Amino acid sequence: MNEVPTDRVEQARSTTPIAARMPFGDIDVSFDDSVLVPRPWTLAQATWARDLLDGLPAGPVLEVCSGAGHIGLAAVHGSGRRLVQVDQDETACAYARENAAAAGAYVDVRCGPMDRALRADESFVLLVADPPWVPTAEVSRFPDDPVLAIDGGEDGLDVARTCVAVAARHLLAEGAALLQLGSDEQVARLAPELSAAGLVVAEVRGFDGGAVALLRPAPARLA
Repeated sequence: MNEVPTDRVEQARSTTPIAARMPFGDIDVSFDDSVLVPRPWTLAQATWARDLLDGLPAGPVLEVCSGAGHIGLAAVHGSGRRLVQVDQDETACAYARENAAAAGAYVDVRCGPMDRALRADESFVLLVADPPWVPTAEVSRFPDDPVLAIDGGEDGLDVARTCVAVAARHLLAEGAALLQLGSDEQVARLAPELSAAGLVVAEVRGFDGGAVALLRPAPARLA
């Protein structure tokens, strides 16, 4: 969980928690310190998602563990794609709705567990996920971050496993998923879950703040 440059954040006058606003690609996003502060490096995930959409068929986009909604919003900005965002934190969902309205985007924000927030018949052409990936024993290393937003369970991958299961149920056969984790080693440790879900790792890109894996349906699933 890397630091956010203070010169990128415009602090607003507010009662605690402190409200803030910052640019994120072509949009501006609002948040406060009770939710995970947007990391500028994660714009790379949004940009990759936007590039993928140019080659994907028509269909909506799903973002899970969406937080303030900045990654998904930047991904669909200007595309006309419908976006569904899911987070279990009420404050994060409120900011996601505010940021969607400010960006003029059509976004369906749902607050609750990702594996219960979607109808069984809903399908998406692209899934974007930024789950918490810090092992529970290490969350104290990041005292400024909300525990709910960074605690990924004993090995850091509990929530990521749920993201993979959601992708297995709701990703179109021609679709793709972008999963953000802490490292390519964490991506490799998800191999059993990815295999069971019928997904393969097509590419992993490493960044100073983490790694993003491109997941595609396995050839057998496409047949």
